[in-house]
Formats: sequence, structure tokens, C-alpha cells
Amino acid sequence: MNSKWIPLFSNLDAEESSSVKGILDGLDEGQQEQFAALYLNKRRETSLILICILAGFLGFAGVHRFITNRIGLGLLYFFTGGFLLIGTIIDLFRYKKIARKYNTKMALETATLLGIWKN
Repeated sequence: MNSKWIPLFSNLDAEESSSVKGILDGLDEGQQEQFAALYLNKRRETSLILICILAGFLGFAGVHRFITNRIGLGLLYFFTGGFLLIGTIIDLFRYKKIARKYNTKMALETATLLGIWKN
């Protein structure tokens, strides 16, 4: 990985950083730049996920599912009040996993879109 990308990816957790590094290794500088530009715009911060989950306690249940492209679950959470807040409470403890799963999906999707990763 090119050292100029390290500051851009410095806020990633260890697992996410490892998967992104695996994608970036072996790419030329132009491909790394394209990947970084697209991926950093698509990924979601764990703090944003946490804030959206907390919004569920104020009546906006499911927002975190909408921003992670889980529209069906978002609608279900919204119309059931986060499964009567039980699902929202569970997600409160799983917010890092939700963010990591979404970000990994976006990394692979971005790499596939750029033609640098094959499914």
C-alpha cells in the first residue's frame, strides 16, 4: 500500500484496515487512488451508526438500517418501533459489527466496480 494513503485510512479499525490493505496491495497508484476516492465516500463511521441507533430511542427507529442499505429491515424497525425497542437495544451492542459488515461489503463492491477484484 502506498504510504500516502495511510492518513486517509487511519481511522479504520484493525479488521477493516486489514481487508482494505489486502485489496490495495498489488494495485498501481492510479487504481489505489480510484479505490480510495470511491470507498471513503461509501463507508460509514461506527459513530454515525451509533448515533442513528440512539435516534431509535427518540422515535426514529431503523435509520441505521437505512444508511447501511438494509431498507427492508429499516422499514420493519420503523413500523414496529425497533421491534418494540428490543431490536434497537440489541443493535446498540452490535453497532461495530453492523458498521464493519457494511464497510466490508462496500470495499468489495468498490473493488469489483473498478475491476480490481473478482467475486
